[in-house]
Amino acid sequence: MWIRKVLLLGFLSLHLPGYNGQGPSFQPDTTIDFRHHSNRQLADLMRHYAAIFPHIARVYSIGQSTEGRDLLVVEISDNPGVHEPGEPEFKYVGNMHGNEVTGRETLLYLMQHLCNNYANDSEIKELVDSTRIHILPSMNPDGYAEAVEGDRSGVTGRHNANDLDLNRNFPDRFGRSKGDQQPETAAVIQWLEDYPFVLSANLHNGALVANYPYDNSPSGAAVYTRSPDDDIFRQLSLAYSNAHATMHLGEPCPWDADGFPNGITNGADWYSIDGGMQDYNYLRTNCFEITIEQYCYKYPYASELQGIWEANKDALIAYIKEVHK
Repeated sequence: MWIRKVLLLGFLSLHLPGYNGQGPSFQPDTTIDFRHHSNRQLADLMRHYAAIFPHIARVYSIGQSTEGRDLLVVEISDNPGVHEPGEPEFKYVGNMHGNEVTGRETLLYLMQHLCNNYANDSEIKELVDSTRIHILPSMNPDGYAEAVEGDRSGVTGRHNANDLDLNRNFPDRFGRSKGDQQPETAAVIQWLEDYPFVLSANLHNGALVANYPYDNSPSGAAVYTRSPDDDIFRQLSLAYSNAHATMHLGEPCPWDADGFPNGITNGADWYSIDGGMQDYNYLRTNCFEITIEQYCYKYPYASELQGIWEANKDALIAYIKEVHK
């Protein structure tokens, strides 16, 4: 099914399937449109869903990218805009590396899945009613604007507009982060101060594994570097891996000789990085974060997206549920 141009509530010009021309009474088509979304289309889709599901969805900006693009978050909750005592705050972050795009798309699909099924799926309703879920589909929209569909393992669009790797730019426990603090990094740091997040995942591409702290070692060498909460992080990583269609099998990507046992790894044991976001979350806030490599290739063709969503859908939901354990 394709689309026709609409005007929603007098201020949104969108291209979406299923619109019936009836304004706010519109009920969306539950079929997800599996395609890559430009930065404009991403913003339009998020605002569209917040407009037609105002009782469970709200869009807000945490700041702007280097080139002035809004870093938009959709909050999904039974009481959007309100922190309810006893209700945990959860977040997903996608597209930190601009050419690693499946997180960006699967998080848009997750938004649609939660909103479209809230009224008729008791499991989804219970999850939304008991959790304040925040979804940042793109932390690096400037890099995304430079990335190229079909990129398997390249770096075009990986960095932000100042040519810095955002996952090396956070304050580091050894003082080894890279470059001046970037607007995108500063926005996320402020976001962490504004909301009491307790669990998070950061979605990437280039492997198929759930990666947990610590992400760097004292020497910078690749060696298992346990945090004090290593057992908890292993449990969180297994929750995603075991719910994923294939990650738990630990099979390598086509160019690798070895996979990851049970589909999980300590970050520093894989390779040590300085200035990473997941360690910043853990060491500077009350939020436990892992990094999920969702797919072997960086920017898959749109024809691959439905399969990637189906492989990750249950895992994305299972991981949110961990916030209640």
